[in-house]
Amino acid sequence: MKYESNLFIETSSMQWEQVAVGMKRKIMGYNDEIMMVQVKFDKGGIGARHKHRQSQTTFVVNGKFEVTIGNDTKILSGGDGFYIPPDVEHGALCLEEGILIDVFSPIREDFMVGNSSYSK
Repeated sequence: MKYESNLFIETSSMQWEQVAVGMKRKIMGYNDEIMMVQVKFDKGGIGARHKHRQSQTTFVVNGKFEVTIGNDTKILSGGDGFYIPPDVEHGALCLEEGILIDVFSPIREDFMVGNSSYSK
């Protein structure tokens, strides 16, 4: 395997990676086939519309988000979730500060670029 995380991930000892205005992440457990990412949004933070080849499922830990998948938009809050098929455009607007847990399959290698600590 090209990528493989530690077996146990303690996010309290990890630094946030700023990825956009009002949005930062911590890459958690992963290998070449799957990846889990914690994403923290400030109110008004935008996950710009984009698409990727990976399947994605997301759990809303807390906060409130306006999520658009394809042409469908829904307001989601803590305890909700959503699924994004491969190559479907999607994005999110944070209405109330919150955290999402994203799971991708296979791994988002573009998230690993520039950080040699992720490679084996």
